[in-house]
Amino acid sequence: MSKLKRNERIGAIVKILCDSPNKVFTLNYFTNRFDSAKSTISEDLVIVKKIMEEMSLGKVVTIAGASGGAKYVPQMGREEKQALIERICEDIRKPERVMPGKYLYMADILYNPTYTKGIGDIFAEKFSDDHTKVDYVLTIETKGIPIAMMTARGLNVPLVIARHENKVTEGSKISINYISGTTGNLQTMYISKNAFKKDSNVLIVDDFMKAGGSAKGMTQLVHEMDCHVAGVCVLFDTTNPSQKLLDKYISLIKYEGIDAKDAIMVHPNYEYL
Repeated sequence: MSKLKRNERIGAIVKILCDSPNKVFTLNYFTNRFDSAKSTISEDLVIVKKIMEEMSLGKVVTIAGASGGAKYVPQMGREEKQALIERICEDIRKPERVMPGKYLYMADILYNPTYTKGIGDIFAEKFSDDHTKVDYVLTIETKGIPIAMMTARGLNVPLVIARHENKVTEGSKISINYISGTTGNLQTMYISKNAFKKDSNVLIVDDFMKAGGSAKGMTQLVHEMDCHVAGVCVLFDTTNPSQKLLDKYISLIKYEGIDAKDAIMVHPNYEYL
């Protein structure tokens, strides 16, 4: 391959960094990839960092030291975050989503790659600083998996899924019983004993919180594994009950319910946007 011009290198560097959020690429990696001097690559990274931050496309963090390097941290501008969540709320309000029993059809939203990537980037941004290092993302099957996967991608950490059933293929398990806030039934969740390394920091991500039973159960699993809860994030939570089983969590959308005319009452939680 012929030697690339600066604008060509910058385009390639942006692609490499954005494809692997929160992964550190050393200067040596880029010098070998582009057959360029470290000083040249350093200048390229300064330009990339400036462009990304000025256009609110994310943050490029440069690492000093003998090897040096850079990583891309997903970051959305406030207006972009608000626009995404407002668009999701507008989508949720469609009257055809109301099903018998006042349930909402949400599968197309929770499995929409554009929505889930944006939500995952919002969560990842909040836990990408050095003070809140995350080693794993934890969710419970099944609807929260896409959001949790995108969050794990944004943080460049593994995703662990708690199960409702004891699967032999995952080896020895730890289990806890919890009361589902959605159904009010006693349920059990399982996690492999090999899921986390001891003293790891675990970010819990789920799609929905009513009373907080599932999230509370996952925090108990994390503690049973001698690990720490870095935080709890959900796409949306209900306003009723107002008192949850968890005191601290991040929710992007508030769900107030469905009124007598089948109007769906949801609104963005601007506190976290």
